[in-house]
Amino acid sequence: MGSAIQASSSGRRDAAPDINVTPLVDVVLVLLIIFMVIAPALEHGESVDLPGVLFPDKSPKSKVDPVTVTLGRSGTIYVEKVAVPEAELPAKLAAVHEADPTRRVVLRGDSTLEYQKVRALFGTVQAAGFPGVSLMVSKKKGAGGAADDDGEE
Repeated sequence: MGSAIQASSSGRRDAAPDINVTPLVDVVLVLLIIFMVIAPALEHGESVDLPGVLFPDKSPKSKVDPVTVTLGRSGTIYVEKVAVPEAELPAKLAAVHEADPTRRVVLRGDSTLEYQKVRALFGTVQAAGFPGVSLMVSKKKGAGGAADDDGEE
């Protein structure tokens, strides 16, 4: 912080504080960058490289918040960001379905996984009795315009 010295009529000089906001701006920018980097990592339990689609549906999104089931590259299954062992998955899905029978499920599977593993998870979700199951994909460059990293149902 700096100070400006002013002369008074009595000949005495009073120090007037001059606030320097540069350190405050530096700290705020560093915090902003940290939150911008960390926020996407907190979104879902594991980073998943979604398969792409050239012609996504233009239908409106559902008003009901879906349950997100993620199958990671390592084979770990997450239900709403919480890792669930494969043996406990049917019971967990049944409990979620009983709590709100109108909720739908969105499956997120890594594009490097074998189709058989994703299809088995799809069957487990259907057996739990959910009214709808969607696969989350990302848009590919080409037919529909620019690529989009956001998932589309």
